[in-house]
Amino acid sequence: MGLLGSTGWFGIDFERRTVQRVILSLLLGMLVWVGTPVQAQDSTSKTQRQARQKAHKPAKKAKPAPVVPSVGQKSGLHLIKDDLDLRSSVAYVVDQDTQEVLFSKNNQAVLPIASITKLMTGVVIHEANLDLSESITITREDIDTLKGSHSRLAVGVTLSRGELLHLALMASENRAAHALARTFPWGYDEFIQRMNDKARQLGMQDTRYVEPTGLSSMNQSSARDLAVLVDYASQAPLLREMSTTPNHSVMVGNRVMTFNTTNRLIKNPHWDIGLQKTGYISEAGQCLVMQAKVAGRKLIMVFLDSAGRLSRVADAERVRRWLEQRYSPMA
Repeated sequence: MGLLGSTGWFGIDFERRTVQRVILSLLLGMLVWVGTPVQAQDSTSKTQRQARQKAHKPAKKAKPAPVVPSVGQKSGLHLIKDDLDLRSSVAYVVDQDTQEVLFSKNNQAVLPIASITKLMTGVVIHEANLDLSESITITREDIDTLKGSHSRLAVGVTLSRGELLHLALMASENRAAHALARTFPWGYDEFIQRMNDKARQLGMQDTRYVEPTGLSSMNQSSARDLAVLVDYASQAPLLREMSTTPNHSVMVGNRVMTFNTTNRLIKNPHWDIGLQKTGYISEAGQCLVMQAKVAGRKLIMVFLDSAGRLSRVADAERVRRWLEQRYSPMA
């Protein structure tokens, strides 16, 4: 009886422990099952937090592009001082009527001339007596592959030859200038040849053109030569008008696009400008040529390789004030 009782209680105790182990196993299994998505959720939340922190982290400032010295700077022209403390390596001012040289600084230096090139492009188009109302469409051939410069004239835009000439001279539109040469009836190569032939005809011995926009640094000239070109081009009323309008609007599809002059002096009431052209590529620096009336005299002004975005304008202003003080009838 005692033995049987002992055995019975032993069986009950064994069963109880077995049940406890089963329950414990079930609880552990539930914890693992419940904990897995929680752990995944924690991992996801951590990833999201890291993404948010990364998004709000201040972006590292891009390193500024290295400054590319111009040809004039490399040759030391900017180290040569002048009485007016100009920032242009080259400056040249001549009386258009008498050919008297009023100011000269490195006027024989041969340098890249950037978009001053487009003045000769305009001369060639003007003297070819082409139909200025003829439509020309911008193509992929007109895209700048030399400098990657931006243009508002998208591929497929169609404008008249006259409008393209206007934008090339006033707004220095590279695609406009290239399209004018590309669609030249006698071919692109003939267009470039005529640019160089005209330079030779005018006695511009320091001048060479390889393309019509000025994007190539191989387009080169001297201040003395460019003064000759400005003198010649200023005799054409069309080139005078197109180069000196403050802005010009054209229809592109169903919308109007307005282009502005690249020369801020055009809108300056202190200036009476008859013809002008600006230019810039890193190899050439800031460039400016003008025919303007100062102190009662018609003058030709050339500024090449000017350092700083507004320096060519500042140099022109400095020269104008100096001329007015020196040559004004009231002086």
